Amino acid sequence: MDQIVITLLNGLSAGLLLFMLSAGLTLIFSMMGVLNFAHASFYMLGAYLGWQLGGLTGFWPALLLAPLLTGLLGALFEQQVLRRLQGRGHLPELLVTFGLSYLVLEVVQLVWGRAAVPFEPPAELQGTAFTLVHSVHDGLSLVRGVAPAALCAGDADGLVRCSRFPLTRTFIMAVALLMLAALWLLLRLTRIGLVIQAALTHAPMVEALGHDLQRVRRLVFGCGCALAGLAGVIGGITFVTEPAMASTVGSIVFVVVVTGGLGSLGGALAGSLLVGLLQTLPLAVDGSLATLLQRLGVETGPQTPLWPLLRLSLAQAAPVLPYLLLVAVLAWRPRGLFGGPER
Repeated sequence: MDQIVITLLNGLSAGLLLFMLSAGLTLIFSMMGVLNFAHASFYMLGAYLGWQLGGLTGFWPALLLAPLLTGLLGALFEQQVLRRLQGRGHLPELLVTFGLSYLVLEVVQLVWGRAAVPFEPPAELQGTAFTLVHSVHDGLSLVRGVAPAALCAGDADGLVRCSRFPLTRTFIMAVALLMLAALWLLLRLTRIGLVIQAALTHAPMVEALGHDLQRVRRLVFGCGCALAGLAGVIGGITFVTEPAMASTVGSIVFVVVVTGGLGSLGGALAGSLLVGLLQTLPLAVDGSLATLLQRLGVETGPQTPLWPLLRLSLAQAAPVLPYLLLVAVLAWRPRGLFGGPER
């Protein structure tokens, strides 16, 4: 039971990290109609900038400075490049952001090399947030930090099992929830949030009222890139900071935004949590896809189409499940779970 709870929490933390990344992409698409193929590259850039600045200023200032610098670079790209393509259709915008992703990758490899960099979490985030203690006699209990060795003494006999949850993943969840609350407050309760929402559907009227629509677009693109940079700093200390990190999350983040519904922040949150759970929960299940179908009442056997695929264990099939979810959602609801822009 404790392993299932820990795996569930790992899935939620992975999903919330994906939300931090996909929220910026959703904001950019909602406001500008640009599906930014370089968004994962800004995630990678945020991680490397966080590591570089962390060596100079410490982690906590870098946690603020790296996203800000990433956002400024994104705003500069929008002003100098994307704005020149405005009104020429989606294809030039897709191609230029696709090219930017390769340019950022090459720059990162030239500046920081091809190997992973030692981006370690600060001392405050190292260690265990809490320990789940599963006892045969007393059930499941939670201990803050590392449980005493005496409490887990029966672990060798199988009577007591202790599972730890790291501080870094707790930090991911806390920052993502704070970011969600900040976005909601910004869009619902501030003047700039109202202007952004109005510009989504009534851009000419926003301009007629005297607002600089180009400045708003630059702000939104920069904020979206800054959110990706923030996710990069946090993801960098939790996982591995390397040039391949952009390609690792690049395809998954598009699965998230398409599954949730392009332009919907609520859909981005739901899609992120679904994908995060799909990537982690199967790792705690001992069985195959065929076993799962049989428990659902579907008869399977060697004569079943795609039988070799169905024989795979759920842990082996976990990387494919988000893409199967994407296909199912597009077949059932082509606009996504929460299709349409956020209102």
